[in-house]
Amino acid sequence: MALRRTRALAAALIALLVIGCARAPATPHEGAERTRLGLMTSLPLYWPLGAGVGEIASGRAALPWQRAALEQAYELAPLDTLAPIPALAPDAPETDPLAGLTRLAVIQPRGLSPADNVALDGWVRKGGRLLLVLDPALTGEYDLPLGDPRRPVDTALIPPVVARWGLAIAFDESERPEVRRARLGEAGLPLALAGRITLGKGAKGCTLTAAGAAARCRIGKGQVTLIADAALFEHAELAGEGGAALRALVAEALA
Repeated sequence: MALRRTRALAAALIALLVIGCARAPATPHEGAERTRLGLMTSLPLYWPLGAGVGEIASGRAALPWQRAALEQAYELAPLDTLAPIPALAPDAPETDPLAGLTRLAVIQPRGLSPADNVALDGWVRKGGRLLLVLDPALTGEYDLPLGDPRRPVDTALIPPVVARWGLAIAFDESERPEVRRARLGEAGLPLALAGRITLGKGAKGCTLTAAGAAARCRIGKGQVTLIADAALFEHAELAGEGGAALRALVAEALA
């Protein structure tokens, strides 16, 4: 079923090549300081899919288009964990991967540990700005077998912190295998088999947008933008020239 849906999306993705998705935010001038952006993801956004350690270390692996697009505006800091890491020596301080970060993108993660959930909630409440993308049904094609640890998570694992913020995500059975356009503020947000977000009693500071595929919340002193679709991060056809639409969406979510 998922394969048929993915193939059915191909024609719609090609059709969007002639449609402008969004205006890009201004790219920093050469030498200008870029905002540091933490990035946790199972998608091949920072390292190419299937590349070996040797290829990456030698610089022979081509960088993903998503990374090239984002690095025009951000200094990316790839993260494997969000929780503090204990020091190796008893008298040394622990390492906090979120220290110094004001902006963070968690996009289709492999799963957050209980400590990650606690750290993320605390970081947001202290003023952090978070883009959280959790897609119930990815539409990209990845040439790796099921079970391969390098393969992206096809169905998002919803971390408990989402419910703590009063939000829930479910696959929308009414979705058709086609691309539709929505907006997140001033940015375009193409959707493909998007999930649907609902607000619970605890979501007092949240509003739904993008026809229910996204939500924006004030959590303590911080802000969370939750999107239940990762198509813009998977398909270059949707991201605009040079990834302009992708940068615009990230900038809008973290503004």
